[in-house]
Amino acid sequence: MEFKPTHHLEPQQIDRSLRMVVIDGVCSEIVVCLSSGAILVGAALLLGASNFQIGLLASFPTLCNLSQLLAIVLMQRYSNRKVITVLSVFIAKLPLIAIGVIMGRSAGLSFNILLILMFVHYFLSAIGGAGWNSWVKDLVPEARLGTYFSRRTRIMQLTDITASLVVAALVDYYSKNAPGELKNLYSVYFLMAGIVGSAGAFFLAQAKEPIQQMSGGNLGHLLLEPLRNKNFKNLLIFNAVWLFAINLAIPFFTVFMLKTLGLSMKMVILLTVVSQIGSVVGLRLWGNLSDRYSNKSIIYLTAPIYICCILLWIFVGIYSRALPNLILLVLLHVMTGISTGGINLAMTNIGLKLAPKTDAIIFITVKNMVASFFTAMGPIIGGLLVDYFATRELQISISWKSPDLETGGKLIYLHEWNFLFLMASALAFVSLRWLAKVQENGEVSHQLVKRIMKKRFRAGLKESLLVGNIITLHAQLKQIIKRKMPAD
Repeated sequence: MEFKPTHHLEPQQIDRSLRMVVIDGVCSEIVVCLSSGAILVGAALLLGASNFQIGLLASFPTLCNLSQLLAIVLMQRYSNRKVITVLSVFIAKLPLIAIGVIMGRSAGLSFNILLILMFVHYFLSAIGGAGWNSWVKDLVPEARLGTYFSRRTRIMQLTDITASLVVAALVDYYSKNAPGELKNLYSVYFLMAGIVGSAGAFFLAQAKEPIQQMSGGNLGHLLLEPLRNKNFKNLLIFNAVWLFAINLAIPFFTVFMLKTLGLSMKMVILLTVVSQIGSVVGLRLWGNLSDRYSNKSIIYLTAPIYICCILLWIFVGIYSRALPNLILLVLLHVMTGISTGGINLAMTNIGLKLAPKTDAIIFITVKNMVASFFTAMGPIIGGLLVDYFATRELQISISWKSPDLETGGKLIYLHEWNFLFLMASALAFVSLRWLAKVQENGEVSHQLVKRIMKKRFRAGLKESLLVGNIITLHAQLKQIIKRKMPAD
């Protein structure tokens, strides 16, 4: 295991290092599955957390990205990203082990202790993340960014799907048969997350590190460089507005399903799995298109789908019947997964692509910090808005009266959560105007990409088999009818 940066890496060394990064990603995904999302929300609710406290907890992963400033200082002083990254990633898992141990004790765990330990976990993870971003940018050839990250993400999400099914089954079993032991189950989850995450740091240490190119000088002056770059500044504005908008709503989808719709934890996690399957299905296509055309075109294709999905959450629960709600939830999670895969991949890649080779860590860190601040503000403001709208509602109904029939129904019913979903979708739509100002090398019109996708769909390629079948469904039906009709 070598920790010294290398001047020149052979193709075999690059390929092996990228495999180690994939294995580390798998371990990280297991950590996320066991200690965040629905599990973290479930543990917080078990400890009596309020909507605002849940929003505050949800803001930590991005708010703590401000600690990447410390990462830059460390990398200026010690030109070894590998040591800083691996050490930070390893130590960041110790708070998870502590949560597991404390929660498993008879004395129990208070929400405030959970809050402090999760803050430490996210703070150290962000320092490691800054070094990881710079390290991987130099490690992955630019021509392979899309295909490599789409493959890595697919493997990670397939891992998450498998782990989530097991996690959901156990939570559901304990909730029904041994609710008093549910806290012990969460304890095991956090303990396992810490152990698996520590193992991931070991695999990450096997990857080689290229020599980083970083200029010296005053930190404040360096941090202003991305803001002086007009093109990169437009990207920062788009990222900030987009992430603030969607994070007004996203952290509360789980709370909405658990508290308002009354769904079980198992059902919530299964819907998350459905969303991840949609993401896995679309990622290979988005990765190929990202390398072949441009990341902007991917965002233009997927962002409207994502915005519509947020908007359609307004209609979830508008009627009391369970089946229509379930069908709508499944549809929303499938389309959200497909669009999220493309958006996240393209936004990551365009940031790496626009960051210059020299001082890439500065540009990437500023992007993460600006985005993190507004992303963190999203759930905090969202939590306050939910509490404000808890006693307010807007209802628009339609009715019909006649001598023989009198009926009616709700057209729109806005209450605490739905006001939030409406605001988020409107603001996300507005953010796209700044994306148009971003210039990307090799940029291709999204209209052209859309036409190319339609041609590929019609050709029946494997990666778009489902869409291709839908497009040619009328032709298939004609052939079936012809075969069944008797000859004259």
